[in-house]
Amino acid sequence: MKIGNIDLGNRPVLLAPMEDVTDPSFRLICKEQGADMVYTEFVSSDALVRNINSTTRKLHTSEAERPVAIQIYGKEIEPMVNAAKIAEEAGPDVIDINFGCPVKKVASKGAGAGMLRDIPKMLAITRAVVDAVKLPVTVKTRLGWDCENKIITTLAEQLQDCGIKALTIHGRTRSQMYTGEADWTLIGEVKNNPRIKIPVIGNGDITTPEKLAEYYDRYGVDGIMVGRAAIGAPWIFKEMKYYLQNGKRIPEISDKEKMSLLRRQIEESIDRIDEYRGILHIRRHLAASPLFKGIADFRTTRIAMLQAKTFKELDSILNKIETDFLRI
Repeated sequence: MKIGNIDLGNRPVLLAPMEDVTDPSFRLICKEQGADMVYTEFVSSDALVRNINSTTRKLHTSEAERPVAIQIYGKEIEPMVNAAKIAEEAGPDVIDINFGCPVKKVASKGAGAGMLRDIPKMLAITRAVVDAVKLPVTVKTRLGWDCENKIITTLAEQLQDCGIKALTIHGRTRSQMYTGEADWTLIGEVKNNPRIKIPVIGNGDITTPEKLAEYYDRYGVDGIMVGRAAIGAPWIFKEMKYYLQNGKRIPEISDKEKMSLLRRQIEESIDRIDEYRGILHIRRHLAASPLFKGIADFRTTRIAMLQAKTFKELDSILNKIETDFLRI
């Protein structure tokens, strides 16, 4: 699969952009574990043009992450164009436009998935951003606003005509948020439309190597993006890439290796922010990590792990988990 001149190989697995998740440390770890392309957190065009520090920091990427995309969102043409130019100066490989974020604070203001209620403006923004930068521009969106308005088959052609180089489709409507099961049938229809010449990337509910391979075979997409399944489990990319290449599960990744990756995230999160906020930031990964799922009599320890406020306290709890539960 190619995005412009960027060759991601056959059946690539991409790390989805996720707010408060795909920070530089997590992106790099996922890349090292096999992710073929990674995306930044959502970058607000309005905040970027106002030079808000917390937003401009999201533009920081490293050479080791490449290929990397910066994803921007907004509801007006001029701020989106200016934001795209600023993002381009940061040196990513791709500019991605977010027309899919369903959260209320974004969509209710007309940005993200909110754009699915104003297709003319969505297309105007897309054309303007494509014309404003030299980098490949891609779009990530959903099937439509709600079940009565699944417009993606028509919308995909319209977005392609704007000049985008790839389209990622999450198999839910905005009204579904992240509930229910992702519907890939329309993603498959878009891919099988002979008029669609750009790569089509599917997204939604890809949680195992087996499902990844099955959906590649069933829907014929060019790429697949993995989101929530990677939270607290960056090693999932190693598992998925191995399965695609060998048709079987990778020999067991040890608990020691998995814990080492989580510890690295903790330390790098603290180094990047500060001790207290760095630990708060990493709690989402610890809470979601399958490393701790199914451990008997773990509830009290789990609560303590997620309530720890200092590195010393958290490190002590992780040491206890290694000794008492994981036998590392």
